[in-house]
Amino acid sequence: MRQRILSTFGLWAIVIACVHFLGTLGAVWLVSAVGVLTLREFYQMVHRMGLEPFDKFGMSLGALIMLAPFYAPHLLPHAPELAAPGTFLAASVVVFALRILGERQPHNRVETLAWSLFGVIYVPFMLSFLVRIAVMPGPHEKTGLLLLIWLIAVSKFCDVGALLSGLAFGRHKMAPGISPKKTWEGAVGGVLISAGVGAALAHFLARFYPEGFSPWLAAAIAVPVAILAIVSDLVESVIKRRADTKDAGATIPGIGGMFDLSDSLILTAPVGYIAFALLHG
Repeated sequence: MRQRILSTFGLWAIVIACVHFLGTLGAVWLVSAVGVLTLREFYQMVHRMGLEPFDKFGMSLGALIMLAPFYAPHLLPHAPELAAPGTFLAASVVVFALRILGERQPHNRVETLAWSLFGVIYVPFMLSFLVRIAVMPGPHEKTGLLLLIWLIAVSKFCDVGALLSGLAFGRHKMAPGISPKKTWEGAVGGVLISAGVGAALAHFLARFYPEGFSPWLAAAIAVPVAILAIVSDLVESVIKRRADTKDAGATIPGIGGMFDLSDSLILTAPVGYIAFALLHG
């Protein structure tokens, strides 16, 4: 627990320093690095399943998907749609389909195609919405960055709240066959803490956020975001069980690997983006 707490503070220090000193550019590259490293660990788990995904090409494509929302308007001002995530996903299907014919045996071609493509969709494509949030316009030059911080804080504090609430009040198992330590009491505590964190940020940083993003609205948006953070964590547990591994990696003391760090953001990133886009009108 001590290592987890220290790592959490250290990670938040890195995030805040990156945003403060490097701005949007730093946030985009930090998020993209986390996405690519998460995909790397995902493919490592697929290897443990006895399969052979196209990990190097998948990670290269993942990096492009993550960085495209930031760089496409500058590099392709007349045809930004060429850098749309759907274009990269279509390219990945074509390349993976061609490669399985000559580089994989008949017994694992379908699985190789499925897991290689699922990795690109589930990790970098979903996390690319964090980059889209970071570059959102608003009443302040850092509106997008602070919306990104809001989403990360609400998602991750759900983990912390669920852990502490589960230790204090946990009685009823939520999904014993997937994640034995998770309880319904912990989940409720995590959602409530996320709502409180979301409301507090909207109150104290109101000048950075779009008009109408009141503490009450922020708390209301935080509830489904927190619920999806829990679901996202359970999905990672399903993948880890399939790979017969406890942690996705050992990069971060007390937490695990990058996948263990970013798992709760995978499902919350697109939902947060949709909520903020609707808020912008």
